[in-house]
Amino acid sequence: MFGEYILAAMERATYEIIDDPKPYYGEVPELQGVWSTGKTLEECRKELQSVIEGWIALKLRLGHPIPAIGGYVINASAEPVSIVE
Repeated sequence: MFGEYILAAMERATYEIIDDPKPYYGEVPELQGVWSTGKTLEECRKELQSVIEGWIALKLRLGHPIPAIGGYVINASAEPVSIVE
């Protein structure tokens, strides 16, 4: 389920070249706050995948909804999960 969601998100990613030491910029428009940069397009893509994974984990931990993407849905608990054990 997570793998398919991440692949669907990566398929929707857009990339552009920006004026920056890490000139490749990528984002997934449907996922607010999900973006990355890299010195190469491949580095940017790898970082973007890592950002998506962290974004999902944070949404799940906080009990925030995760938008469907490409027909894939991840349901979050309505109750936040404690990060202190």
